[in-house]
Amino acid sequence: MSGFLGVPVGAAYYLVSALVHLLTPVAGGLAAIAAIVLFTALVRLLIAPLSLRALRGQAAMARLAPQIQALQKRYGRQPERFQRELTTLYKREGTSPFASFLPLLAQWPFLSVTYLLFRSGTVNGASNQLLSDGLFGVPLGAHWLSGAGLLSVHDAIFLAVFAVLAVLCWASARLARRTVPAAVPAVAPAAARQPAARQSAGLKSTTRQSAARQPAARRSAAGARPDPAEALANSKTAGVLTRVLPYLTVVFAAFAPLAAAIYLLTTVAWTLGERGLFLRRTAGDRQADGQQVQAGRGEGRKTSKRDSARTDDDARQESLHRA
Repeated sequence: MSGFLGVPVGAAYYLVSALVHLLTPVAGGLAAIAAIVLFTALVRLLIAPLSLRALRGQAAMARLAPQIQALQKRYGRQPERFQRELTTLYKREGTSPFASFLPLLAQWPFLSVTYLLFRSGTVNGASNQLLSDGLFGVPLGAHWLSGAGLLSVHDAIFLAVFAVLAVLCWASARLARRTVPAAVPAVAPAAARQPAARQSAGLKSTTRQSAARQPAARRSAAGARPDPAEALANSKTAGVLTRVLPYLTVVFAAFAPLAAAIYLLTTVAWTLGERGLFLRRTAGDRQADGQQVQAGRGEGRKTSKRDSARTDDDARQESLHRA
């Protein structure tokens, strides 16, 4: 393999080959499969801090979505003010729109090298020996479309991998919708929300303005008002991508060698487990914070009652003293 990824792919090839030799006494004919799974898990463990940072960024954006929507409602016709308030909000919360995007982008070199390793027929100018091993007689370098038929072991293995991968992708997409921020709906123009009498009065007031100020005001309003149709289209597109993109992994697996399909299966399973643990941990943190807040409120009520009782005692003592 040539190109700028040739060197890292070659290094990964030697590491996986060493894993195969180490696992052969234990796994036997499944040593190559075990090496692929173990190597993929090690790569995902290596980039786990980046994945965790991306998940935190997605959770932060989801948490800030209602506040962003409120800012858009308040400053929908003042784009510069809206941008300033949005920047202030991000700084105060310690996040940014790129908090989830940049860590995901940083993972791509590692994932690309791993994927290319298991789909390349040649590595360092020689044949990829990892693809010569097999799973129940099916070579790891075999493709799904090269099978003999639906009743063959070849197609049965591929279809089983596709089925498990589809289920994992469905579960991963379902969990992803819990961390991806909801689309912020566009704010309707102020004139559309006003009653008819106020709109009529506004139109009459506008007609009394000077001719020199009308074009500038119209251009400013046109540039400041968000387009509800465009925002709705963007929201629908984002929703479709969130539902469809995870299943593209199954499409990639259908045209990739069996070794690459096993890699995709392993990395999707890791992503699912990683996201599930993150959501469980964040849910536990929110529950603990809620309990602390309730405990603080209860302590505050107890303190208030004690202070009230002390005040009553002091008043009685003072009245007795005067008597």
